[in-house]
Amino acid sequence: MTTEATATDLQTFTENWLEWYRAQEARLADPHGFLAITGLHWLDDRPQRFSDAPGAWRTGPHGVVVDLDDGEELVVDGTPVHGEHHFGVLPERGGVDAVWGDAVIEVAKRGGNDIVRPRHPDATLRTAFTGTPAYAPDPRWAVTGRYLPFDTPRPTTVGAAVEGLEHVYDAPGRVEFELAGQQLSLTAFPGPGAGRLMVLFTDATSGVTTYAANRALALEPPAADGTVVLDFNRAANLPCAYTDLATCPLPPAENRLPVAIEAGQKIPRERGGS
Repeated sequence: MTTEATATDLQTFTENWLEWYRAQEARLADPHGFLAITGLHWLDDRPQRFSDAPGAWRTGPHGVVVDLDDGEELVVDGTPVHGEHHFGVLPERGGVDAVWGDAVIEVAKRGGNDIVRPRHPDATLRTAFTGTPAYAPDPRWAVTGRYLPFDTPRPTTVGAAVEGLEHVYDAPGRVEFELAGQQLSLTAFPGPGAGRLMVLFTDATSGVTTYAANRALALEPPAADGTVVLDFNRAANLPCAYTDLATCPLPPAENRLPVAIEAGQKIPRERGGS
């Protein structure tokens, strides 16, 4: 390969990474993204009112219910609702976004608990956001591994950013790869989209230059022979890296890597990063 070709390949690699990075930042700083969250409210059978959402909220065997006072309105799936509204039983990691003026009221289930999580565009965390520090992209951190599916998905319980909360994922398999001269493996969880995977991990940079609790890496569907690319340049922070109002999962114990992966997103400025 010529020097000119190598330079062109590196430029393309960098441009592709920048496109990914900007998309990550745009989702995070969306007017109703995670930086716009103003509260994390846990529901029970007692009606509760919150300063950043309309109505009195409760939950029970039949799911989440809100009682809206006269003059209060939410828009759910494009339809204005008034009075008593039943959101029903929500699936784990699922939810509904109800519109309230310029805000969105997220109604969701996390770790078996129903929550209300309002998102306001003028939230200070969002309006003060200046971007996430990250390592410069480097092709040496993009490695080819092999996906090994389990005979049947393994229910895997992990902790959460919120103390006492647990998440359960059906892990479909693990990914084996070599990095920094070491043979390593990561338990994989289902990712967004058919066949895609997600790995949660920590490494020797965690708590030093990268967020201590976790980072996430999305993987494209493995090839027919199990080949899969792990591009750690795209190791991303989860919302809990920015806000205490997130319920992010922690990596399983076996995903604590003993190498320093100096790639991907670093500790956010909101947590003292630079």
